[in-house]
Amino acid sequence: MNGTRITSEEKSTLSTYIGLIVVLALAAGGIYFFVLAQKEKEPIGFDPNRPIPSDASLKRRLKAEQYHVVRESGTQMPFQNEFWNNDRPGIYVDVITNEPLFTSVDKYDPGLGMPTWSKPISKDLLVESLDTSHDMQRTEVRAKRSNAHLGHLFPDPQSPSGERYTLNSAAFHFIPIERMKQEHYEAYLPLLEKK
Repeated sequence: MNGTRITSEEKSTLSTYIGLIVVLALAAGGIYFFVLAQKEKEPIGFDPNRPIPSDASLKRRLKAEQYHVVRESGTQMPFQNEFWNNDRPGIYVDVITNEPLFTSVDKYDPGLGMPTWSKPISKDLLVESLDTSHDMQRTEVRAKRSNAHLGHLFPDPQSPSGERYTLNSAAFHFIPIERMKQEHYEAYLPLLEKK
């Protein structure tokens, strides 16, 4: 710079720096939006026509504990899981498909520290099979559509149905009654009316 005048050489250098800054900003913005587009979004509501995500996709989308429970038949610790003492009205949906499986109306507390229901919305939504792991004989419960491991079914004379579905919180999303319309579950609202 000579005094207060900018020479053409300085203009060229300044233009180059400004151009470089603009290109870097655009590249950073492009990378940011590319990464956002790659991140899988949690679908809202249940769509029976939505395909079941692959295990690789589920590994990216679910928390490690959720994946361990639903795909590796894991079990959560009693009293150290999200829904064991949840008494809010609403529905419990499959963490993989968002299919409604249980309601708060049928949930009860047998003192086990795990979310427990007397019955599902429909037995047709579940698959029951013999589980002889850990030197025990139990009835495993899985979601029929997603094949997600949910937990186990036991006889229970204290339950209104005579059965107790002791399941894992990590296998579910909870949709509170006040969000059911917003999340497209309004058809299930009548199930929450006390009988």
